[in-house]
Order: sequence, then structure tokens, then C-alpha cells
Amino acid sequence: MAANNTTTAPSASPAPIQIDLSLLTIVEAALIVFGMIVLGRVVRKIIIRKSKETSLTWIINEDTADIVFRMFVLGGIIWALYLLGIMSYGLGPTTVGNIAFAMGFFYFSYLIAKKSKDYMIMSSGKKAQPDTIVKAKVFYYVFITITFFMALSFAGVSTELSALLAAAGITGIVLGFSAQTVVSNFISGVFMYFDKPLLIGDHVKIGELEGVVEDIKILSTRIRAWDGTLIRIPNEKLFNSNIVNFMRYPVRRVDVNIGIAYAADAERAVEIIKKVLDDIPLVLVEPEPLVYVTNLGESSVNIAIKAWAPSERWFDVRTRIIHDVKRALDEAGIEIPFPQRVNWFANELKVRIEEPRKKSGESGEGA
Repeated sequence: MAANNTTTAPSASPAPIQIDLSLLTIVEAALIVFGMIVLGRVVRKIIIRKSKETSLTWIINEDTADIVFRMFVLGGIIWALYLLGIMSYGLGPTTVGNIAFAMGFFYFSYLIAKKSKDYMIMSSGKKAQPDTIVKAKVFYYVFITITFFMALSFAGVSTELSALLAAAGITGIVLGFSAQTVVSNFISGVFMYFDKPLLIGDHVKIGELEGVVEDIKILSTRIRAWDGTLIRIPNEKLFNSNIVNFMRYPVRRVDVNIGIAYAADAERAVEIIKKVLDDIPLVLVEPEPLVYVTNLGESSVNIAIKAWAPSERWFDVRTRIIHDVKRALDEAGIEIPFPQRVNWFANELKVRIEEPRKKSGESGEGA
């Protein structure tokens, strides 16, 4: 009988990680790091020199030169570690090299996002507008979030990404219940950015509060009241309130009501008031001012004055109109009457007049 010569092949096993720490390899790795540092410094100097010759200083400047230099240094270190074999060392489902590359990618993405956000704010002027600040922050957080998940994919943990997202979702729900006010204020701030109901410097009225907008942040808005106090309003409450913006449009109407005596000539009073409005430079010709009798009051004939003025000078125009109209009516002899009342009594009133009593010394003089 023939012997069975069939043999079982040994099972394949993963090749061990070869880490080369020989003197020649270490010297070569050190030369790579040194060469990348020198090359990075040269490129950095070139970028700084070019930044003084170009108009694109927001791209080519010293900050960009520093970022490029760090990229060269980090690239040289990763290259040297690959040469030594350290980057091939396994860590669970991935390797040290994948993790290092992912960390480097996320780090430089963070630097780019931060630089872009700062440029967007700086390019809007010395005092950045609130909508520009919100836009820059939204871009920054969206960019960082996208690059974070890309870094996780580069790190080789994409298979665990679904579990990570599930855990993040549960954590988000817990944090949402505990910080729902903060989240609500943040979302309201984003919505207000697109709606733009007010800007810094606007004269506004929100409910019972009135003043000038001092600052608009992502969570709250600050208003300086007319008495000089600071009022902080959460964006959630502000977004759900009726906002009256007195500075939204370039012109605003001034409404003044004045009463004259019934004995006065109402038509003449109207002409005098129109003449006063014509003499005030800040009263706009178009739309044309209106002056007319509105109603017959209890004590006066009421005249309405409706004139348009620049929004930023509305208060000055209103006080000027009141002052000049009062003076013009006084000079014309047209009375602005006090309230008058007629009282009726149910029973007829009788008045008794008593003579003053004589002194005792005066009574004997005629005897």
C-alpha cells in the first residue's frame, strides 16, 4: 500500500514589522529631517520676500510662510519615521503612519481655517460688521468639522466611524437637553444673520426696551439704553420679539400735533406752519410735508404736522419743528390754549355775600 505523502501547508502569518535602527539608516533619517528643515527655511524666506512685492498679502504673508515651514518639518519627520520602519507599526485596525498623517492633515487644516476666518474679519474694515463675523465663524466651524471626519478616514478608522457617530448623536442629545438655551440662542443668532433685522448703531425698540445697538454676538445682542445702561438680550428672545428699527431706511417721518384756539384763524395757522417747515434745512422737500386740521378737540382746533427728515437727524428735526412753530404762532398772536372745562351742577348754586363786621369802637360814634 502506498503511503500517503500529502502534507498540510503551514498557515500564513502576517510578516513581522521590520524596524531598521542601524547606524546608516539613522544617519539617513537625520539627514532627511535636517534637509527638510533647511529647505523649509529657504521656502519661508522666499515667501516673506514675495509678500513685500505682491498685492495678495492675505495669501502670501509671514503667517503663510510659517505654515509652509511647519509642513516641511513635519513631512521630513514622517519621511524619516517611515524610513526607520516605525510608521508601519500596527495599532489595532490602522498603523502609526496613518494616524500621523491624519493628525498632520487636521493640524494644517485647522491653521488654514483659522487664517481664513481671521482674513474674512480683517478684510471687512477696522470694525468688522456682525454679519461678517458670523459668516467667518460659520465657515470656520463647518471647515473644521469636515476636515475632522476626513482625518478619521485617513487614520483608517472608517469602519469605527458609524459607532463614533452614534455615540456622538447620543452625546448630542444629552448635551442638547442640558444646554438647550445656548443652542437655541446660537441658532437664533444664525437666523438673525440671514434676516438682518438690525445692525450696530441702529436705533431700535424691542418690546419695552429702546436704545442703540452696541454689539451683536452669536448668542446675545447688547443695546445701550438712552439713560446709558447696557442691556443684554439673548438672541432667542430677540428673534421672537417685535423689533422696531428706526434706522432701517434713510428717511423717517416726524409727526407733531398742535392745538390752536377756536377763535384763531386755522387756515392762517396752517400757512405759518408751512412757512416754518420751509425754513428748516433738514426737512425734506420730497416727500412733501403735510400740514392740515385733523379734528376739533374739546379745547382746541388740532393741526397735524407730518414732515420727512434723515433718519439719523430725526430727533434734531423734531425738536426744531416744535420750537420754531411755537415761536412763529406766538409772534402771529395765535393762541395755543389751555384745556377748558364746563362744569354743570344738578342744583342751582346760591352765593351769599356777608358784610364785614364792624369793630366795637366804631359802633358808638354815631350815637
